[in-house]
Amino acid sequence: MKRFLSSFGFAFKGLAYAFKTQLNFRVHCIALILVIGLGLFFKLDKGEWLWIAVAVVMVLSAELINTALEVLVDLVSPQIHPKAGAIKDLAAAAVLVAAMGAVVIGLLIFFPKFF
Repeated sequence: MKRFLSSFGFAFKGLAYAFKTQLNFRVHCIALILVIGLGLFFKLDKGEWLWIAVAVVMVLSAELINTALEVLVDLVSPQIHPKAGAIKDLAAAAVLVAAMGAVVIGLLIFFPKFF
């Protein structure tokens, strides 16, 4: 049981690392706060909150995986290597795809509420 509980500590340590070291992660967290504020303002229904939650989890998870891959690549390949660069580029592209999906979800939910 102690190992299980300590795993949560490691996970929170990872979140703290991402927040301290990754500008994009902090930007996504700020966007999350703004979206929650807008959602409360517009009194989103349960279904809309569900889609917002999916988008948030998708983007933050992609950003954390991207950060993990960047750290791993830097560890195993400290010198510049084309394949190391490709790994980093692909991980960043995954974040971009997730973020674009979140923007689409956000527009579908919030755009009609402004007009």
